[in-house]
Amino acid sequence: MEFAWSEEQVAFRREVIRFAQQELNERLIERDLEEEFSWDAWKKRANFGIQGLPIPEEYGGGGADILTTVCGLEALGYGCRDNGLIFALNAHMWSSEIPLLTFGSPAQKKKYLAKLVNGDWIGIHAMTEPMSGSDAFSLRTRAERKGDCYVINGSKTFISNAQVAEMVIVFANLDPSKGAAGISAFIVDKETPGFTISKKLHKMGLRTAPMAELAFVDCEIPVENLLGKEGDGQLIFTSSMEWERICILAGHLGAMQRMLETSVRYARERHQFGKPIGDFPAVSDKIADMDIRLEAARLLLYKAAWLKSKGRHPLREAAIAKAYVAEACVQSCLEAIQIHGGYGYMTEYQIERELRDAISGKIYSGTTEIQKNIIARFHGL
Repeated sequence: MEFAWSEEQVAFRREVIRFAQQELNERLIERDLEEEFSWDAWKKRANFGIQGLPIPEEYGGGGADILTTVCGLEALGYGCRDNGLIFALNAHMWSSEIPLLTFGSPAQKKKYLAKLVNGDWIGIHAMTEPMSGSDAFSLRTRAERKGDCYVINGSKTFISNAQVAEMVIVFANLDPSKGAAGISAFIVDKETPGFTISKKLHKMGLRTAPMAELAFVDCEIPVENLLGKEGDGQLIFTSSMEWERICILAGHLGAMQRMLETSVRYARERHQFGKPIGDFPAVSDKIADMDIRLEAARLLLYKAAWLKSKGRHPLREAAIAKAYVAEACVQSCLEAIQIHGGYGYMTEYQIERELRDAISGKIYSGTTEIQKNIIARFHGL
């Protein structure tokens, strides 16, 4: 097995880190406190080519394979401290770009993909509802075919990027008698009558990524806005989740590397009882544990990406990677705070924010518990 990046991927990684460190970290403490999304940083990333990494060149993308995409997102997570901005990017790529690329009609791809890739538009999907979370397909939002239109009624919650999005892929139940097989996906443009952003939501972490509730009241869309076929909702959602669970935590790897290096520097520079605190096993053991977690997390995530690059559908491997990386990142954040002591708890040192941001990784894209359920099913449980 080959564990090394190619020369081209190494150069790409280095350039992403340089770009992110120089362009994406301005006023981060203030923006986090103010829950401010940075359109400037969003456009800079699009101009650099991040939004279009896995999208074919015919739609303005970079045409990168999934391993190169993971490489770039890991580098972004290392160089960019704005985890909310990285999360907003992933929510955009895997919930709107990939479903459109995979299931969209030629007309839909032509209308939306270039704008989503070049940073002019932000796309989202709307699945979660007030009464459905981990039970993702128990939807109450209804769609009804009326002539040459579909009419959507219902509400969605915890929708990332809602306030800044120009289009949403909404999942609705077209035929409740069929269960999950009755769910379809529909493209709804921002200005469509009957579609409103109903309530802004405030979060513990990822505060630079906006989130809100959505409402659909007699929201009428043309039949050509159906994504895929009627009843394809489960397939579309599952397909996008496979991409998302592999790629969304690549940024966590970069953040874990950054926290490890930051903690090592501090352990060398901080002196107590007449010597560097890194000389004490209570600290050096934490450094070693952080390194072990990072190495294991990388191998799990890279393997899932490699399998997908070979045309496999690594549902089990993606679930294992998602569960492990999310939990490992939280634990490494706790270790980094403990190593820094009181300073790690202070906003100025920007480590406490890493923990607040990392905790959400245990919840979005399927909780750790759901990932374990998926893994257990492969053992007949």
